[in-house]
Amino acid sequence: MRPLSRFGVFGWLAISLAAFAHASTAQDASVVARGEYLARASDCIACHSKPGERPFAGGRPMVTPFGTLYSPNISPDRDTGIGAWTADEFYKMMHTGRSRSGELLYPAMPFTAYTKMSRTDVDAIFAYLKTVPAIRQPNRPHALRFPYNDRKLLLGWRALYFTEGEYQPNPAKSKEWNRGAYLAEGPGHCSMCHTPINALGGSSRSAAYEGGLIPMQDWYAPSLTSNREAGLGEWSIEEISDLLQAGVSERGAVYGPMAEVVHNSLQYMSDADIRAMAVYLKDLPGSTPPASSHAQDAEALRLNPLGKKIYANQCASCHGTRGEGRGRDFPPLAGNQSIQMDSPVNPIRMVLNGGYPPGTLRNPRPYGMPPFAQDLSDEEVAAVVTYIRTTWGNRGTPITDRDVNALRSAPLD
Repeated sequence: MRPLSRFGVFGWLAISLAAFAHASTAQDASVVARGEYLARASDCIACHSKPGERPFAGGRPMVTPFGTLYSPNISPDRDTGIGAWTADEFYKMMHTGRSRSGELLYPAMPFTAYTKMSRTDVDAIFAYLKTVPAIRQPNRPHALRFPYNDRKLLLGWRALYFTEGEYQPNPAKSKEWNRGAYLAEGPGHCSMCHTPINALGGSSRSAAYEGGLIPMQDWYAPSLTSNREAGLGEWSIEEISDLLQAGVSERGAVYGPMAEVVHNSLQYMSDADIRAMAVYLKDLPGSTPPASSHAQDAEALRLNPLGKKIYANQCASCHGTRGEGRGRDFPPLAGNQSIQMDSPVNPIRMVLNGGYPPGTLRNPRPYGMPPFAQDLSDEEVAAVVTYIRTTWGNRGTPITDRDVNALRSAPLD
């Protein structure tokens, strides 16, 4: 066997090193791409970017019953962002809800969900964030009222509402179900909005996904459990998938905060992951809808003639004379569970403020609903919303002009 020449040895070594470098670069690119996907799934941009400004620079105000929180800069700037952080420090923050210095984080940061994410996934998100443009923008201090500005109180909150630990698959369920559970419970943090929030800002595990008012935005996140409220028990997997990914389905469309989630996050997820989430959400434990109250039927009858007239003049051309709707662009109102929920917040806001479903890859030119706040009085809005909630077999309860007036000044974003 002939020995390799010196050139042959060095040539072989150079080729090997080049191949290793190429493989390493490809691996790094794959990790960053996965991190970008997971950052979208986690909707990081929604809180850590002010609308219309540079992404991940932070500074977005979040008004809560306890004061105003400001999201931090998570761009890779070394002085004001996470450029000097290590992967271990980033994982600790996501997994334990503690900052790089060990300071307790306020639960507006959904660490109660992110703790369920795997170390591999968290590392991928960190790798991606290190590649976005660095933005020098100092973090703004929170403006919380006493005693909520004392972070030591968070120790009690955490004892009640936070369980640290990665997601553990349910061996009794399918691989697809477990993938959906991981995405919904972890990066998607769906229960953060769709579970009632109590006076302490905590969510009861026993009431998970049973719906609740989003106090920072004055919208109502409906129950997703079985057929309660706008639950998913009667929805097909395809209908749920369409709503999550396209923002519209044969059952209706998303507006308000959920439209932002679909626009920023869910539309970019794979068909397989969206279907997995749909499978998991459809399988949530059932919850019996509360019995409808008819104590205010007289009020409904009083408002119905006015509401019927306004509906005929303003709504019927799109939604049909009997609320039957016209395809995905103009969803049905008859039998629409979201119209009949205990909370009338969403239909009131839609009539007052109008809105568009999100523009998505699968629905790039959505049809919108015009606002009527400038045309209709509080009594007229109450009349038409009551008419829609109590007609065509709908079992919602009437609303009053005071319900409408309370939402006229609600934030639009």
